Amino acid sequence: MPDVYTDIMASPFHLAFPVADLDSTRVFYLDVLGCTAGRSGPDWIDIDFFGSQIVAHVSEAGSLPTLDSNVIDGHEVPLPHFGAVLSMEAWRVMASKLREADVDFVIEPHVRYEGMFKEQASLLLRDPSGNALEFKAFADPSRLFATD
Repeated sequence: MPDVYTDIMASPFHLAFPVADLDSTRVFYLDVLGCTAGRSGPDWIDIDFFGSQIVAHVSEAGSLPTLDSNVIDGHEVPLPHFGAVLSMEAWRVMASKLREADVDFVIEPHVRYEGMFKEQASLLLRDPSGNALEFKAFADPSRLFATD
């Protein structure tokens, strides 16, 4: 990519997404995941999602996430989904924290592509509104965008 994108590439992303209600959203993102809240209004809340800004907006049930998926490495991966790439240690802590919170995993914490250049740890779950989230970590973080 051109050099002009260097600063942009290091910038946090912004994602606005639908939720059924703010109370369960606050509990899940703040108490279960450990994120912090930013600004909010009667129908929305800013969340510091591992350094990026996500905004949960209360929406009518008809516009909440679908249940589409694709098979990746033998697992049904929900579409759409979003998440965070953590360090391997932070991923292990997150997996343990989520197990202790007794969350229902869509895909249990596991390591895939073990021993390969793209080895990564992954887990998927849904928030109370059905939004799918993936947390992953790479054995070698420099391989995040590697193609071979």
